[in-house]
Amino acid sequence: MEFQAVFNEFWEAVLKSVKNRTFAKLTLAKTIGDTELKNIYVRPVLLENNEMKMSVIARYKTEEVESFHSLEETFFVLAPYMNNPFLTALLFTTEHDLTFKLNKKRVGSIVEQAPTFKNASDVILEMKEKGL
Repeated sequence: MEFQAVFNEFWEAVLKSVKNRTFAKLTLAKTIGDTELKNIYVRPVLLENNEMKMSVIARYKTEEVESFHSLEETFFVLAPYMNNPFLTALLFTTEHDLTFKLNKKRVGSIVEQAPTFKNASDVILEMKEKGL
C-alpha cells in the first residue's frame, strides 16, 4: 500500500524521539466511521528491572485494554490499525508534534507542528536521571 512507506518514515521519527529522550506520547485517532475501537494511546513504562516497555492502551466504547511491548514490537502492533480503522497517528515530542494522516485516497502524509508538550514522558525523564 502507498501509505506504508510514509508510515515507516513516521515510525523512524518515533524511534528517534525515544532514543533522543524527547518522546511524550503517541496516539492513533480519527477512525473510519463509528467503530468499537476509539483510540490507541502509547506511552513508555519502566518495569521494576529498569527495562522500558511501551504501554499500548486500546480504548473501546465500553472498556480499555492495556498491553506491553518492546519498542520494536509496538510497530507491528500498531501498523495493522492504520487505515483500518485509524486515519491519523500523532507523535508528541518536546521538539515538535508530528501527525501522520491518510487522505480519502489513502495517501499518507506527515505534518510537523509546534510541540504541545514542554517535557518528555515521565518515564523518559526517569530514564535520563538513571542514565538508562
